[in-house]
Amino acid sequence: MQTITVIPGDGTGPELIAATLRVVEATGLDIKWEMAEAGMTAHEKGLDYLPDETLSSIRRNKIALKGPLTTPIGTGFRSINVALRKALDLYVNLRPVKTYKGVLSRYDDIDLVVVRENTEDLYAGIEHMVGEDAAESIKIITRKGSDRIVRFAFDYARKEKRKKVTAVHKANIMKCTDGLFLNVARQVAEEYQDIEFEERIVDNMCMQLVSKPHLYDVMVMPNLYGDIVSDLCAGLVGGLGVAPSANIGADAAIFEPVHGSAPKYAGQNKVNPTATILSAVLMLKYMDQGDAAAKIEGALAEVIAGKKDVTYDLGGGATTSQMADAIIRKMGHPQ
Repeated sequence: MQTITVIPGDGTGPELIAATLRVVEATGLDIKWEMAEAGMTAHEKGLDYLPDETLSSIRRNKIALKGPLTTPIGTGFRSINVALRKALDLYVNLRPVKTYKGVLSRYDDIDLVVVRENTEDLYAGIEHMVGEDAAESIKIITRKGSDRIVRFAFDYARKEKRKKVTAVHKANIMKCTDGLFLNVARQVAEEYQDIEFEERIVDNMCMQLVSKPHLYDVMVMPNLYGDIVSDLCAGLVGGLGVAPSANIGADAAIFEPVHGSAPKYAGQNKVNPTATILSAVLMLKYMDQGDAAAKIEGALAEVIAGKKDVTYDLGGGATTSQMADAIIRKMGHPQ
């Protein structure tokens, strides 16, 4: 039996996670859920925003499924998502996006993967005020960090039978930091002669993705660019509501949707569970449960294409739980 840590999250997170757990259970896999707390929900219960017990659970079980957490903008505590990545050294943010029939999109056949370095760059959070009228943030890029994220991208491409890896950078301007990242990418690429390698400056990459996204496959990049480009890619396929993510390290992995917690909709059972369910699909693939993952994704795709049993944002009138019910029925489990 595989034990998985589950962090329901804030706002609509608990109902999205509840729907997703039911869908995963319908595969028949022998899984035990170990519930844990984090974020505003933990704080309201008198706990730390990131309790030690939660970190211990993830370290013990190695895998976690998490709902969205609320992070104040500009003030208050730092992102718990960032704290989790740092505490567990989850150096990979994996963000695949693909089109599903029935989701409003400008494109019909997008299938892209963003591999984002998750621990360095400007997101290292090393910043300070310089007097009263200036602020400074330090950009950190290391050889080790660059090497391991680029290797992950090539290994992922090879495992998933993808053909090309594109390194995204701004080395024409930031010659030391992005220059180091790019040089490491070139060196690593020499070891993967079976996979095509190319380079793109990040601003050109964004234009290319909007104008001709079908030319690209797996893209690997430093933290800040990855944050921006992954959301751009989600926009190509219908938005963050259909975009899963994984945060992966050597010793642990967390799977989660990257949309907000939508607290104003909490408890209304109306939010689209697709991104959370697809994050669970990524989790099952990571666990080498490819058949179960394919079963869920296939059923989800059928439900979305049918339009009837989907939530309001996908053009239907179903609740979160009703959409989960429909997916489970498609998997051959009558409700």
